[in-house]
Amino acid sequence: MGTAAPVALITGAPKRIGATIATQLHLQGYRVIVHYGSSADEAQALVDKLNSQRPSSAQCLQANLCEPEDIEALAKNAADIWGRVDVLVNNASSFYPTPFGEIKESDWLSLVGSNVKGPLFLTQALAPELAKTKGVVINMVDMHIDRPLPQHSVYILAKSGLASLTRSLATELAPNVRVNGIGPGAILWPERAMETAEKQKLIDTIPLGSLGSPQDIANAVLFLIDASYITGQILYVDGGRSLYTSASV
Repeated sequence: MGTAAPVALITGAPKRIGATIATQLHLQGYRVIVHYGSSADEAQALVDKLNSQRPSSAQCLQANLCEPEDIEALAKNAADIWGRVDVLVNNASSFYPTPFGEIKESDWLSLVGSNVKGPLFLTQALAPELAKTKGVVINMVDMHIDRPLPQHSVYILAKSGLASLTRSLATELAPNVRVNGIGPGAILWPERAMETAEKQKLIDTIPLGSLGSPQDIANAVLFLIDASYITGQILYVDGGRSLYTSASV
């Protein structure tokens, strides 16, 4: 079933940043596989939209990235759809606060599972396919790995682990697969409600004076796909926010 058109698998892609990445890669001629965990309706809506623009160019697959059996099935099914996988974007992520003293094992399993375990085992499962086409892996890290976010110790631990994994896999998979990461800053407002003053406090920590956009992240993905002599790097897309030493927001 394989053709010359490359294939990208984006995890956590039904909405927000993941959906923008999938849409942008589709615009560049990729066939895209939209992974989802529980957002089946959003995933199908995105796939239907993309297929209306170019028939048979998008499909969606469900998997729990904390479960090894699901990860193996996702990798196999993704490779079987069009006979190849050229790009893997490990975007799926759990994100929520874990105040110290209240951390539960379930928090560890969810945050480390989605942010480290899933990317590790999915990359491992797809590595043979990616190597066939000199493929690319892009891991979505976080600029907060260098300036920890209060009450998010497990999340930051997980994203720091993903950054380390990015560098390790870059050496493990070279020269046939390049592995890089993106460290987003404030790109979208959290899905929780925020007061105006809280939003302004965050904006004040960004040298460029505004939020980024999902398109900024998608552009970074495209850059790293095309940057054939870059591997093992974390590209910060944060408006300069990582330059600040305060980590209050």
